Amino acid sequence: MTRMSVYLVMLAAMLGSAASAEGPPPTAFKVISPIFGQLVTFSMPQAFVVVGENINGPSYIREAVLKGETANRWTQMITVTGAKGLVANANVTPETFAASIAGGFKSACPDTFVAKGVGPVKFGDQDGYVALASCGSVVSAPDKHSETALVVAVKGSADYYTLQWAERTPTSGRPVIDEAKWLERLRQLQPIRLCPIVPGEAPPYPSCVNKS
Repeated sequence: MTRMSVYLVMLAAMLGSAASAEGPPPTAFKVISPIFGQLVTFSMPQAFVVVGENINGPSYIREAVLKGETANRWTQMITVTGAKGLVANANVTPETFAASIAGGFKSACPDTFVAKGVGPVKFGDQDGYVALASCGSVVSAPDKHSETALVVAVKGSADYYTLQWAERTPTSGRPVIDEAKWLERLRQLQPIRLCPIVPGEAPPYPSCVNKS
């Protein structure tokens, strides 16, 4: 496993809301990490902890699960991925990239697969696309659990990135995706931003921390 530096900056309050020093504890961390050509930053709920990170050629992945869970046994997982140099492929757009991730669910549950495109979104200056995908019953899983995921694809200057928030629940028939629930989770991940890597700048990357 090849590890890249991941830095967590405590937010004073959820998603940038101001809080006094005597207020409630923070509910999210600001995560900033260099992934290929850019810094990737987003808010990760405090209940999650990173359990794995790996680079394999042009592919990067980092996984976080709820505290007390593992990479193999989890109910919720937040995944960050990077695809190096993919912007050079003119056939790839944020929408098609998100669709390819969401479409991966279909092979896991061909009879209970449901997907929904939420639509294009701007993350700062970057183009992105948000999609939802769900399996009513994952056929390869021993417990045939249901799994639903929020997929956020972001086009960087040279690389593509995704943020994915997945949840496992008991098996069901063809699922009905609760869009409001997942849009609230998207809100919890905000602000999602890509920043240039400034030569010589050390963690915690103030040029990106201070970017609105």
